[in-house]
Amino acid sequence: MATRTILEGDNPRLRKEARPVKKINQHIIDLLDDMGQTLYDARGVGLAAPQVGALRRIVVIDVGEGLIELINPEVIEEEGQQRAEEGCLSVPGVDGIVIRPEKVKVRAMDRNGDIKEYEGEGLLARAFSHEIDHLNGVLFTDKMIERVYHDEDEDEEDEGL
Repeated sequence: MATRTILEGDNPRLRKEARPVKKINQHIIDLLDDMGQTLYDARGVGLAAPQVGALRRIVVIDVGEGLIELINPEVIEEEGQQRAEEGCLSVPGVDGIVIRPEKVKVRAMDRNGDIKEYEGEGLLARAFSHEIDHLNGVLFTDKMIERVYHDEDEDEEDEGL
């Protein structure tokens, strides 16, 4: 396992649509392992393959309940609405309010090639939606309805005056 570099800002790979995984081979297993390591090293909640430069439809998520690996994930059901703050490892220093579904059901392959369904509510639903957006070249800032500034942001701005 290795920690990969997380692409940031206006890197064009973040805006490209990821390709489906057709076959799970050692390259895909290594990518999953590296993405999990990278996620934990960055202290994130989720990471999509395009964020580490791999244009494949792969996502890893851990909201504190263990690592979930999703290959070729697709949202099959959404319910409700939640309005909450988000950030992104690829957009450091920016936080904002985004409206997402309250509940999400996702179908995806696991690393063994088995098709599974995952249901998420609250933070997990938000993470599913956020990371799957990455696979389609969409960043949370595209959906952000309001930027959120924290006290440390204001302190940095004051120092720059």
